[in-house]
Amino acid sequence: MAKIGIIGSAGRMGQAIAAALEASTEHECAGGADHGGDVAALADASDALVDFSAPGALEANLHAAIGAGIPLLIGTTGLGEGEMTAIDNAARAIPVLQTGNTSLGVTLLAHLVEEAASKLGPDWDIEIVEMHHRMKVDAPSGTALLLGEAAAKGRGIDLAENTESGRHGHTGKRAEGAIGFAALRGGTVAGEHMVYLAGEKERLTLTHLAEDRSIFAQGAVKGATWLIGKAPGRYSMKDVLGL
Repeated sequence: MAKIGIIGSAGRMGQAIAAALEASTEHECAGGADHGGDVAALADASDALVDFSAPGALEANLHAAIGAGIPLLIGTTGLGEGEMTAIDNAARAIPVLQTGNTSLGVTLLAHLVEEAASKLGPDWDIEIVEMHHRMKVDAPSGTALLLGEAAAKGRGIDLAENTESGRHGHTGKRAEGAIGFAALRGGTVAGEHMVYLAGEKERLTLTHLAEDRSIFAQGAVKGATWLIGKAPGRYSMKDVLGL
């Protein structure tokens, strides 16, 4: 049985992953660690780690995984350029999977968005709308950014240089070729993402609705298990699905 350690075990996702491991006959929870906990000891007791903690804890978590020589799946959102560089560096020593969403459905959605953006071209406007529970602290969501990156990749453009978000007041017309983002917050919504591709007199909508947080937990367990035995490198959920 694969032993999975949970960093951020007291959080919503950490608890959902623990429940998924408890219900599994193929996996075992190696334990959890939270702020101030001994991540290195958890790594030593695990075959793989999943990290749903906070950006500020990432560097220590990477060092713990490298020290134990085990793979790390990172689902923490709100990561900046410095954290991404640290992940790139760690991936030279261990297998690392970093993603804004561990849902298998969202992974396939991103693949479809990339294909649609590539085939339809820049004449079709792309807008990404996401809604999450009132407690979510970052916006746009990691999933929305993942979908935006997929659309940008399909078009062969840089997302950061072609983003529109937070529209308010007299903003002027929509920038040609921009990828727009809108973030909604309220209630207990686990996650809703809609990608609109709007052309002349027609519109395509690609949608994913998360009905329960357990889908992310199951995807995280599948991804972490898939990483075990892989060569050092940086991986994605697309690799897990063979896309």
